[in-house]
Amino acid sequence: MSVPKVIIAAGASLLALAACTSMPVTTDVNPNANVASCRTYAWAHEHYAAGAQGAYANPLNADRLRVAIQSNLAARGIRRADDPRQADCVVGYAIGSRVVADQFGGLSLGLGYGWGGWGGGPWGFGNYGYDWPTVRNEGRISVDLFDAKTRTPIWHASVNQDVTNLTGPDAQARINAAAAAIFAKFPLPAAPPPPKDTSVHPTAET
Repeated sequence: MSVPKVIIAAGASLLALAACTSMPVTTDVNPNANVASCRTYAWAHEHYAAGAQGAYANPLNADRLRVAIQSNLAARGIRRADDPRQADCVVGYAIGSRVVADQFGGLSLGLGYGWGGWGGGPWGFGNYGYDWPTVRNEGRISVDLFDAKTRTPIWHASVNQDVTNLTGPDAQARINAAAAAIFAKFPLPAAPPPPKDTSVHPTAET
């Protein structure tokens, strides 16, 4: 017996929603800052990887993250300032991965790259030991909010999400899910959608 397409589509949607809501997010907020004062924002200056590190980075994924952040901010009534110099806040973001070696016999090794805003920069390296480690990729996506005038950090959030080898729709879906999980922890909730117009409109007579 064939399964109705509607049921398949609903199941896929539930799986996608579960993956988004179960994604662990690390977040921190400055208790002395007022997030509600951020009505407009400008982007922080990005530091693009170059040379050997840039060869492993995908700038298209950075652009995808930027669009996802902009959409989530707009849903909370925070718009991009026409003049960046007049913005209330500055938004920084980072996306990248590093090679991590699990520790054996005192060995710890990490090399990384990515994009960052204020206070951001390439991830560094550890020290060498003796035993050969198990090497794995560790990816991270983060978003930071700063006061535009004082450069005081207001809010930080990050999620472990490796998009190193992802491109196109797969990368877009993974990045969108990560951004949704991050902004689910944003101090300001998303604005509710406008109510539907349920009034009956008269039809024109022919």
